[in-house]
Amino acid sequence: MAGQARGKVTVDVEECKGCGLCVESCPPKCLELEPELNTYGFHPAHYTGHDCTGCGICFYCCPEPGALTVYRIKAKAKTTTPAPVPTHSEEAEHAATL
Repeated sequence: MAGQARGKVTVDVEECKGCGLCVESCPPKCLELEPELNTYGFHPAHYTGHDCTGCGICFYCCPEPGALTVYRIKAKAKTTTPAPVPTHSEEAEHAATL
């Protein structure tokens, strides 16, 4: 799934027990298990840094409260130029005359 990330996941590596449910449930596959062990001897989940949609499925699948936090990135407001105001001769026909 290409494109700009619309979300971000943070993982508390000391809370994560390395079950892999978040990794398997992530639609864009932006989570993976770390090769290194945490202090409890588990391979914690890790956000790869791209493609997150901010859907939160990983959060809801995680059995460990507080291990995952999902943030949604606010979309940048699109700047549009205002439409020119039509002059009297350019005005469209009024709906009542149709």
